[in-house]
Amino acid sequence: MNSYRHEYKYVIDASQRQILLIRASGLMPRDTHAGSDGGYLIRSLYFDDDRDTCFYENESGTDPRSKFRIRYYNDDADAPRLEKKIKRHGMTRKESCPLTQDEANILTEGGTVPVKSGMPDDKKRLLLELQRRRLKPKVIVTYRRIPFVCTAGNVRVTFDEGITSSDETSRFLTHDYRQRPVMPLGQSILEVKWDEFLPLHIKGMMQLDTLQWSAFSKYYTCRRIHL
Repeated sequence: MNSYRHEYKYVIDASQRQILLIRASGLMPRDTHAGSDGGYLIRSLYFDDDRDTCFYENESGTDPRSKFRIRYYNDDADAPRLEKKIKRHGMTRKESCPLTQDEANILTEGGTVPVKSGMPDDKKRLLLELQRRRLKPKVIVTYRRIPFVCTAGNVRVTFDEGITSSDETSRFLTHDYRQRPVMPLGQSILEVKWDEFLPLHIKGMMQLDTLQWSAFSKYYTCRRIHL
C-alpha cells in the first residue's frame, strides 16, 4: 500500500507556465510515460453518492476524506484502473487496482461488480467500499499533463492543462463526449509531490515560495458546473 505524500498545488497563468516549464525542463527529466510531445492525456471518471458527500466534504475541507475514480491514459480505454485517493492532514495517498474491460463497463453504467474469491485483496477492498458507500459515476475530468520527475525525494512536478468537465458519464470509455473547459484561458495547475523532503534547488528554481498555494480540486471544480 502506498504511503502518504506531500502534495502542493498552484494555479498559474500563461506567463508563469512558460517560465516554470523551461526551468523544470532544465532541472528534471520527463516522466518515462510522457509521449513525443512531452506529456500525456488523462481521463478520469469520478464517483459520489446520492447526497454528494464527496463534493461537500471537498467544499468544507473535511479531514480525512477520500474519493474514487476510474482512470486511463492516452485514450487507452483497454487499461482502466480503479483508484481511491485519500487526503489526510494535507498529505495524499492512492490505492489502485486494474479493472477488466467488463468490470469498467459495469461501473461506468452505475452497476455493481461482484467480488470474487480469486480477486487480489486490494481489488476486493476497493470494490467492497465502492458498494458500501453506494458510489455512482458523477463526472468526467479530462486534461493533459506534462510530467517531470526527480529520484531525490521521489519528486513529481506536473503541469496540468486544458481541464474539461463532462456529465456524459456513460460515454467515458468511448472517449467521445461533450467537454466543457473549467478554467480561464491560459490558466493551468502546477502540482508538486514528494515523500520525505523536497530538494532545495527544485523549491528555489520553481519559485514555490513566491507562488500562491491553492486547494484546487479538479473533481470539485468540474462537478460544481453540473450541480
